Amino acid sequence: MSGGEVAGIIVAVFWAILVSFLAVVLARLAQTLRATTRLVADVTERAVPLLADASTTVRSARTQLDKVDAITSDVQEVTSNASALSSTVASAFGGPLVKVAAFGYGVRKALGRTEEVPARATRRTVIVGRTVPAARRRKQKD
Repeated sequence: MSGGEVAGIIVAVFWAILVSFLAVVLARLAQTLRATTRLVADVTERAVPLLADASTTVRSARTQLDKVDAITSDVQEVTSNASALSSTVASAFGGPLVKVAAFGYGVRKALGRTEEVPARATRRTVIVGRTVPAARRRKQKD
């Protein structure tokens, strides 16, 4: 065998190994693509009903929020009405009630009737960090 034939055989063996390696890689890639296709099909099959349920839930939530908004506006209106009523009652009855109270106080003063002033506060003595009422203090001195 000549050197050219040996070199040709080596190149042929190299190409055969390379083609075999590429065939294995392509076979694995085909398996991976089939598995990915199945996975995407399964996800799509399950995602479509979930998205439909989510859409229904969002619509229901929007309806409920519209109802809550209506309730909130009604409560705001009731609150403003109550505030206006409170202001009206205060202005209608507040002034006259103050005048009646002042008149009663003036009448009591004019008649000389005053509230009794409480008796003079009893004195207490502190003995060694304790407070002793005046009555007990007298007993202790006797």
